Amino acid sequence: MPDVDEMKEGKKYYTDVPQKTEGFFLKGSNSLDWGMKNRLARIFNPETGRTVMLAIDHGYFQGPTTGLERIDINILPLIPYADTLMLTRGILRSIVSPSTIKPIVLRVSGGTSILSELSNEEIAVDIEESIRLNVCAMAVQVFIGGEYERQSIINMTKMVDIGNRYGIPTLAVTAVGTDMARDARYFRLATRICAELGAHYIKSYYIEDGFETVTASCPVPIVMAGGKKLPELDALTMAYNAIQQGASGVDMGRNIFQSDSPVSMLQAVRAVVHNNETPQKALDLYNTLKNQESA
Repeated sequence: MPDVDEMKEGKKYYTDVPQKTEGFFLKGSNSLDWGMKNRLARIFNPETGRTVMLAIDHGYFQGPTTGLERIDINILPLIPYADTLMLTRGILRSIVSPSTIKPIVLRVSGGTSILSELSNEEIAVDIEESIRLNVCAMAVQVFIGGEYERQSIINMTKMVDIGNRYGIPTLAVTAVGTDMARDARYFRLATRICAELGAHYIKSYYIEDGFETVTASCPVPIVMAGGKKLPELDALTMAYNAIQQGASGVDMGRNIFQSDSPVSMLQAVRAVVHNNETPQKALDLYNTLKNQESA
């Protein structure tokens, strides 16, 4: 049947109002396809352009890390306070409820343990798994300067290619060997290589001298890696400095789940990332929430 409404006059087509074509809010992502942008907009808050990722994928190479012995007990209560959850498919399937609406960043590289050469990784998860698990991004470790540097870079580029085919972003995770200099020159090199070869965003470490040059010279978002456990004020200060110097968020693990009050710490980090709260005020928030929790 024809639509009778089509015969009526008086429809408003607003011929005097040009259609707006809005740019995408995330650095270096405007030319990506709709599905890719949609997934990135779930990882990064469109209002702030930032994210608080909770990393719990440590077990893929070092087993039951302190604080991750029982993910069902220690981590599940934290999920509501994170923007994104970064983990392995084994933990996702066995422990995380499929009713969660939190975006998932899936660890897809692996193949070695702390007992061997860590840079000798391969792609360990097929793209079909990422599609099947409905993830928002795939994380690949890249070892610039490592023994298997070339192999890790090719791992990343393969995931970029196949991720582009299916609309799933690739997160390049820059790994630093124990004998490498953690300075601005190294991180400018590592992050720029990953971006040049197609990574959609990059996880990298904070450095006190020159971090702003790392974020400025990288054409895609950089998310700060939390690294080893620090005192709460130091961790909040590091997060604050990284955000103020151009990071698009933080990806913290041990500084959250090894804290005396992980839920309180995660909320304090959120205040720093999304509200530009100062480290001291964020620490006050942490202590207040911690006291309420123990009351």
